[in-house]
Amino acid sequence: MPHYLDERSGRTYAITPDRWRGDDGAPLTVTPLPGLGPADVDTAERSLWRYRRALPVAPRPVSLGEGRTPLVAGEWGGADVRFKLEWFAPTGSFKDRGVSVLVSHLAASGVTEVVEDSSGNGGASVAAYCAAAGIRARILVPAGTSPAKILQSRAYGAEVEEVPGDRDATAAEALRRAADTPYASHNWHPLFLQGTKTIAYELWEDLGFTAPDAVVTVAGAGSLVLGCDLGFGELLAAGHIARRPRLLVAQPANCAPLHAAYQGLAPAAFAPTIAEGAAIRDPVRALEVLAAIRRSAGDTVAVPEPDIAAAVRGLAAAGLYAEPTSATAAAAVDAFRARGAIRPGETTVIILTGSGLKAPHLMSHLLAPGSAA
Repeated sequence: MPHYLDERSGRTYAITPDRWRGDDGAPLTVTPLPGLGPADVDTAERSLWRYRRALPVAPRPVSLGEGRTPLVAGEWGGADVRFKLEWFAPTGSFKDRGVSVLVSHLAASGVTEVVEDSSGNGGASVAAYCAAAGIRARILVPAGTSPAKILQSRAYGAEVEEVPGDRDATAAEALRRAADTPYASHNWHPLFLQGTKTIAYELWEDLGFTAPDAVVTVAGAGSLVLGCDLGFGELLAAGHIARRPRLLVAQPANCAPLHAAYQGLAPAAFAPTIAEGAAIRDPVRALEVLAAIRRSAGDTVAVPEPDIAAAVRGLAAAGLYAEPTSATAAAAVDAFRARGAIRPGETTVIILTGSGLKAPHLMSHLLAPGSAA
């Protein structure tokens, strides 16, 4: 039977609805799983639940049709790439992958209310899936979060509370509330990562049951990095791929703790960033994210604000309406090409995590005539 695992100590725990971290406060994952092969994909299921045999829990799914997002061929910065359009998810971001699996587990366990902290997309996703499951959701967001993201959570019936301070202050408040309310955290909960790993299985299936050579993504907490590490790691261990894709990770230069740690640099001073979804100064799984990048022979880059803004405009000009956090991945391609991490003739996937419709105030400014920032 699968268990929760503290990779730092080796300690294991039963998978229960009230368990989301170790007794010593360490983040948890799930003990190694066998994954699945091509014959195990439920092709009649048009959601990530087509990969349910790769998941550690098999409750009745709380699904809104998440997963199966388009993989679109294109050109970016002189490189042939594939764009994975995660904004086709039900709430407009990749977070729906992890939340579907997490909320399915909580609902099957009889949970009736949860608390979550989010800069926007994660909270909107938890609100939607809790609405579908009949679970009461309280979403804590940093003061100043995109009004569109707050509106979306409230539309699903969640109670949204703005917390004074930054993203870290909101997380600290959620930890306090988690003492007496189940914590549906997209940053902490190990089952969220199990849902996120389905993007690796999906890319594998999209590409004819082969792995891409490189995957470029933005990271705040790093859940997409860890999801790719888990999914491609299972496929590698099962012999269904020959090697892991290089995980190429972009962070906004104004908040790039993972980049600084990976490159052995002193952390730069934090400053506000238009990539608000990646503004996490102290990722709880930083050690695991760094290990995942190293395992894949990957790389990191810190992207200046003007480059993020330029990527927003460049993607829009190509028909891709990506929010600034999402566009940070595309903005890093030039740097990765210059270092040889993205190579001619290889298959490179850029994950675009969320829609520009999520941040209309920022998009209005960035796309205004004559705007340069």
